[in-house]
Amino acid sequence: MAKLIKMNVFKAHSPNVETPLDKTTRIVRAIVEEEAEQRQAKNDRLRKARLKQEANLQPKPSR
Repeated sequence: MAKLIKMNVFKAHSPNVETPLDKTTRIVRAIVEEEAEQRQAKNDRLRKARLKQEANLQPKPSR
């Protein structure tokens, strides 16, 4: 355990500075999340259209 002394017990912590790597990571994650949302929306739209098309198909009469 760290030794507690008067200097480090009441030391005000400065906010963490964002490093260039942290900034890049944050931006990339935002881009990836946005692309995933767009992909999911497209898949939902295509699935809905496919199900609608399948529902409209008439079964062929058997002979």
